[in-house]
Amino acid sequence: MTTTLAGHPDWRYLLREIDALYRHQSAGGSAVIRSHQREVRTTLNRHAVKDPPVVSGTPATKPVCAHLNRAIDNARRERTAGVVAAVDRVRDQLVWQYGYDKVPKGLSRKFAFAEIAGPRGPVVIDELILGVVLFAPRCTYPAHSHDEITESYVCLSGWASENDVGVYAPGSMVYNPVGHTHRITTGDFEPTLLSYAWVGPASALRDLNMKLPRN
Repeated sequence: MTTTLAGHPDWRYLLREIDALYRHQSAGGSAVIRSHQREVRTTLNRHAVKDPPVVSGTPATKPVCAHLNRAIDNARRERTAGVVAAVDRVRDQLVWQYGYDKVPKGLSRKFAFAEIAGPRGPVVIDELILGVVLFAPRCTYPAHSHDEITESYVCLSGWASENDVGVYAPGSMVYNPVGHTHRITTGDFEPTLLSYAWVGPASALRDLNMKLPRN
């Protein structure tokens, strides 16, 4: 069933929390990251004021969702608590997925993502994809890159490292420009919940073809 954002206050509040992430998150002095943050906000708000469609999909879970309660509980102590509480409000409507036709057996139990907004919904926006990705402890997400798409992550709960350079705690942002190869690892004992934003041409976001590298 398709309705509009006005009839789904929980989705609207979640988008407001994501807007706040990109509005108040420091760019660390980087003009490039500041520009990306502005682009995410302006694209999101340009669509939100038009009362976009909301597509109700069939909720789905993956094995890693067994760690979601812990990730949410951990976030209650962090400055990301507001956005995680908003995610919790719609958790029964989320469609967790892999995005790949074939996923290595070990990885299939340690990660999944759920879209919040984008060309496929739930909130239908054609120039931006927003979502959350959940990793189990001791997960290694293989090195990959995105053609035509600029990506950022905000750590909501847990800890992650990208390309073994630094450790990102709740509230930290990771920026990946177009074509940047990146590999994600997570801590030994706690799950990690990240929000993500992808910005790019509408055609690239609509016809997204995700592939894991061959070993």
